[in-house]
Amino acid sequence: MKTIAGVLIVVAVALGSGCARPDWIERTLVTVDVTGTWSASVGGAGGANVGGTLWFELEQQGSTVKGNMQYVGLRGFGLPTTARPIEGAVTGDVFRFRQPDGTVEGEMTVSGDEMTGQVWIGSLRPISLQRVDPSSRPPR
Repeated sequence: MKTIAGVLIVVAVALGSGCARPDWIERTLVTVDVTGTWSASVGGAGGANVGGTLWFELEQQGSTVKGNMQYVGLRGFGLPTTARPIEGAVTGDVFRFRQPDGTVEGEMTVSGDEMTGQVWIGSLRPISLQRVDPSSRPPR
């Protein structure tokens, strides 16, 4: 009787731990590379374009991503107007990032030369970034 109870406990623990988190393959699988320069037009209230551009310059090694983000254009969106560091990671085709101070963070789905998702900058905002030629980026 004690043997059956012991076996049931071991089986329950083994099954429970397997369901608690994704396996190591899912946690380490990287299917995209976000290295490069990315940009997005940022509009005002009601989607009006006010001439601002959000720039990401990213370097990916494995699943780890480091880089900078900068907003060039009119002020008032809570975006960094000077280049500020961001760090993140890629899992599958999802890129998650944040500034070290936590003021900006986001989650993007990557498809080729486009990333779409949401960024938290004081509030949740939809965003779509395009990979661009680095020479198109204005000077800092």
